[in-house]
Amino acid sequence: MDEIRDPKSIPAEPPHSIAQARVDDKGRLKLPSEFLEYLKTLNVDKVFITTVDLRLARIYPISVWKANENLFENAGELAETAEDISYIAKYFGGDSEIDAQGRILLPAELRRRLELESQPVWLDCYNGRINIAGKRIHEERFQRAMANLGDKVKVLEKKGLK
Repeated sequence: MDEIRDPKSIPAEPPHSIAQARVDDKGRLKLPSEFLEYLKTLNVDKVFITTVDLRLARIYPISVWKANENLFENAGELAETAEDISYIAKYFGGDSEIDAQGRILLPAELRRRLELESQPVWLDCYNGRINIAGKRIHEERFQRAMANLGDKVKVLEKKGLK
């Protein structure tokens, strides 16, 4: 007989696909349904949106962002590096609540710098966050992934890719 578990004890599974969305002219991103459901399953209604590399925007559940802040505060010999990354994240970042329509507001300077205004964007989950790639970065990532794809598959099949 299968054990019945409290649904809240089952970790939320992130979306497995890349989804396309759009940032509207007011800077709002309507989250694709699978990403919105993922956040709802985690009981996330507020997020921190930023960049740390000036390529991808990142949507962090507040609990995940707090773990990053803890890392910054306890970086030891990497304190200067952590301070610099924290500064960039704060400069471009902002908190946003998920509204009733499943939208979040991207910070204005972040939208401008990453060319996300009134543009299609691509979302994927990675390492507890949701990445947002603008068109140029998405195309770069796609081209890199496509290069020598057959060889990459063979290498990973040797490592156990099914």
